[in-house]
Amino acid sequence: MPSAYPHLMPALPGFSGSQTYAAWPVWSDSARADVRFHPIPKKAATRLWHRARDFDRQTRRKAHHGGAVGHSALQVLHTLIFDFLNYRSGRLDPSYAAIARKANVCERTVATAVKRLKGLGILNWVRRCAETWRDGRYVLEQETNAYAVLPASQWRGYREPPEAPPPAPGTWGDHPVMPSLLTQAAAERQAGGTIEGAIGILTADPTDRLAMALARLGRAVQGANLQ
Repeated sequence: MPSAYPHLMPALPGFSGSQTYAAWPVWSDSARADVRFHPIPKKAATRLWHRARDFDRQTRRKAHHGGAVGHSALQVLHTLIFDFLNYRSGRLDPSYAAIARKANVCERTVATAVKRLKGLGILNWVRRCAETWRDGRYVLEQETNAYAVLPASQWRGYREPPEAPPPAPGTWGDHPVMPSLLTQAAAERQAGGTIEGAIGILTADPTDRLAMALARLGRAVQGANLQ
């Protein structure tokens, strides 16, 4: 239940007793200062979503439905990242009702899901309120929470997947072996290229002594032909 800042008033004419309810019915830890959001590229946000799904798979137990994250929390996280997150500004502050509509769940499920995401270190939020005047009185009004999706390094119990090993030589995905400079120069000439072009290929690697020697020979032959 929302708590209040204590504010009791003495009895006034026409009113019996003192005021026993909150003057400003907002959560006691609500921030009045502006919240600074941090931009997050869409690729980075998408990567976090996939890691959260992997996190749930990592922690899945036999004879249990889902893992530490859970289906509902994953659904709410997906909605936050792909329906409400402004990647350019980082702004993320939808209401429970808006999240519930997009995720196709009830607001109670949203509340439970964001608490679970916060407990795992995947999500954090700041409660906010705004100062305003109503009927000539200064009041605080509750606003929507400001959310932030945290980096995977802060998730509790999450293990980064090991990097995939490089493909074995000669298998699909392996970097093709480049032909030697001699082979490239010969192919250049067979394709109708000039001697200058072939010499340029031979001198591409100064550490290849044979190619450099052939390049010098080619220049000497070309110079003799010009005399």
